[in-house]
Amino acid sequence: MPKPYAPDTQWLGAVMHVAFFLLLGGALARFLLRHPGEPRTPWILALSLALAVLHLLGPVLSGPGARPTRRRLAWLGLVVVVWMVLVVLAPSFSWCAVPLFYTGLRTLPARAALVLVTVLTVFVVAAQFRLAGRFDPNLLLAPPAVAAIAAAVFLHTERQAARQRALIDDLIRTRRELAAAERREGTLAERQRLSREIHDSLAQGLSSQRMLLQAAERVWESDPGKARTHVRGAASVAEHNLTEARRFVHDLAPADLARGGGLQAALRALAARESGDQLTVRVHVDDGARVPPLPDRVQSALLRVAQGALANVREHADASTVALTLTLLDDQAVLDVTDDGQGFDPAALPDAPAGVRGHGLPAMRARLRQLGGALTVESAPGEGTVLSAAVPLAPRTDPADPLEAPR
Repeated sequence: MPKPYAPDTQWLGAVMHVAFFLLLGGALARFLLRHPGEPRTPWILALSLALAVLHLLGPVLSGPGARPTRRRLAWLGLVVVVWMVLVVLAPSFSWCAVPLFYTGLRTLPARAALVLVTVLTVFVVAAQFRLAGRFDPNLLLAPPAVAAIAAAVFLHTERQAARQRALIDDLIRTRRELAAAERREGTLAERQRLSREIHDSLAQGLSSQRMLLQAAERVWESDPGKARTHVRGAASVAEHNLTEARRFVHDLAPADLARGGGLQAALRALAARESGDQLTVRVHVDDGARVPPLPDRVQSALLRVAQGALANVREHADASTVALTLTLLDDQAVLDVTDDGQGFDPAALPDAPAGVRGHGLPAMRARLRQLGGALTVESAPGEGTVLSAAVPLAPRTDPADPLEAPR
């Protein structure tokens, strides 16, 4: 496999370049000192200069990168041939092979590089025997040992670098996948939020308008006064819906809460708007003496639950009376919505067709779950329904209680 340059091995390449020129300069100086005025000296000088220039201009002559292209293979072959000729003329140049080991291992595939290292090692051993003039076991074993160590270290470093690159690629890919998953989850969560907001505000208002206009149409000729009352009620609901839509666009609190007075006032405004000839909605707040201010998110969630519950009552319960009971305890706020309608079997609710009882309750549960709360439904056919929404609160402290007073 071709081995591209790695940023973490560039320092090793620089070291090998310096080592090559030191060894080349040392070998040339040794030859000139020991063999002055020999006929082969001009050839040694010319080949040394050519080898140095080739080594310096290697990246330019062989092309960018370290892939075994034809240009790079030709450059490497030329460097090796020039070095071999130098070794034949002057064996002292044999140790320049060590940096060439690195060049071959970095450029060629592993097997071809090992073959080149073996050939270079054979030349080094032969050159050392020529210099010694006699048999020396150390000269036979030392160069192969150095070549083996150099090849093993380089190949191990390459494998480690390849593993690190693969790990980095995996981490980058995993981070991208995680970011994409988070974007998808964020998009899905936003869609669910928008769905709940539309269902709990605009859709319910449109449903009320439709019912009021249908009622006006039924008595349009027999009781014009009552029909006009229904039309005015539909117009009032449309105005409220328009306010909700504008606040929805700006991502603000429900319109009833924005008017001030807190959750109590918002529930009473909702009850007054939903009450009519066929349905009476009452509000009861149970907190002993006073109602402390609730967090905005809790107030908004409980008001949306009340709106959704009343929408279900209008469309499905056939009830005449609904009671909204807000109970504030030390650790939670509870809103109960009780109607005297026809009731239903909660166990059969998951099997209901889409759009029948099934859309509002999951939206309420999801809204409460975001605040750590829960929704329970108690009902039976012919016995009405009790819907209870509970949201946990931070414990309240009573300054009059020495155990609870702040220290």
